[in-house]
Amino acid sequence: MKLLITGMAGFIGHAVARRLSGQGHEIVGIDNLNDYYDVSLKQARLENLADCPDVRFERMDLADRDAMAALFERESFDRVIHLAAQAGVRYSLENPNAYVDANLVGHMNVLEGCRHSKVEHLVYASSSSVYGANEKIPFSTDDNVDHPISLYAATKKANELMAHTYSHLYDLPTTGLRFFTVYGPWGRPDMALFKFTRAVFGGKPLDVYNHGDMSRDFTYIDDIVEGVVRVLDVVPKPRGTDEVTTDTRTAPYALFNIGHGSPVSLMDFIRAIEKATGREAICNFKPMQAGDVPRTWADTEALFEATGYRPEVTVEDGVQHFVDWYRAFYSV
Repeated sequence: MKLLITGMAGFIGHAVARRLSGQGHEIVGIDNLNDYYDVSLKQARLENLADCPDVRFERMDLADRDAMAALFERESFDRVIHLAAQAGVRYSLENPNAYVDANLVGHMNVLEGCRHSKVEHLVYASSSSVYGANEKIPFSTDDNVDHPISLYAATKKANELMAHTYSHLYDLPTTGLRFFTVYGPWGRPDMALFKFTRAVFGGKPLDVYNHGDMSRDFTYIDDIVEGVVRVLDVVPKPRGTDEVTTDTRTAPYALFNIGHGSPVSLMDFIRAIEKATGREAICNFKPMQAGDVPRTWADTEALFEATGYRPEVTVEDGVQHFVDWYRAFYSV
């Protein structure tokens, strides 16, 4: 197939491109290489794909409507994996307009491109952040998610609604994936594992919010990628029965959680980092940050039923893999 991966210089996009390379596809990746975090890391990810002759990169901004329309018209993609977004809950408090441009305007441009070029399946990134302050656990895609507590979460919920509209109106098969705290080699510097590891190696204190009383459904990058690749081949169809939710009855639309399905406390996560680095963490305990949530936990049964896959990598192994990569990449 001919595939488009948006956000290919990003953490997940880079990993998905490597996973799909060598399988007979023609892969085109786009990214605007913005400076939300260290651009050299994004460029290093692209350089890591240099040995993949079936992967081609173009620098492009999702919010550029004309460029995106021309891309879709020129390339005639079979399927699209839309991973590009302005990420980060905390940054959305500082620069909300970046989320409107990338996550709303950009998502719209992807939907329009898919619609006009009759793409077979659009798989796009949503987020566990849409669950907001839900107290019912584990989080299920059947839960009400009408009360986001960050602009980032609101844009991701909007992505799901926009995708459903296009599925319903234009018979465009779309699948949204709610990712749960992805971590691993080549990860984002703004995320906990990267920041904590850097602090531990530097002998500096690490900020631990809600005084450490938090837990996350940490999901290793290889497990995320396996889920994405399997879902790509599970093209949704309208089910046409009263036994399913209204949104899937009339539209080729699907939504899945991708998480490990077993939350880990933040303090246990820090202990795994200490073990992997062989150093002690200096914890600076702080109150909860605005827009953050105390815990996440994914109900992944629907994903298993659709793909036959369950995430496998433990936090201890995943953290060790990351620390090994970090040592090598930064010559620690």
